[in-house]
Amino acid sequence: QVQLVESGGGLVQAGGSLRLSCAASGSDFSDNAMGWYRQAPGKQREWVARIWSGGFTKYADSVKGRFTISRGNVKDTVYLQMNSLKPEDTGVYYCNAVPPSDYWGQGTQVTVSS
Repeated sequence: QVQLVESGGGLVQAGGSLRLSCAASGSDFSDNAMGWYRQAPGKQREWVARIWSGGFTKYADSVKGRFTISRGNVKDTVYLQMNSLKPEDTGVYYCNAVPPSDYWGQGTQVTVSS
């Protein structure tokens, strides 16, 4: 069974920081680019960041300069450091391959208050 487990979300004030973690299991994701996605209430899920072999990264314009994606050395782990958070960053955050598989985890809720 493929599992994608996100954690680290919470409620923070605007300008605050959060660090999200993703653990992928059941399949080997090491040969794939990994990324973070988010979905605000009533809106479509959108891609946020990706990382691939050699540590190369790319970000959506909306988070560029504020978010940093990284990959762990053990198992299949991915992190998202989020700084200078804004209310518009609020949503459920998911990890997945890039391009994504058809399976999504439960996500982790990020709420940024103004």
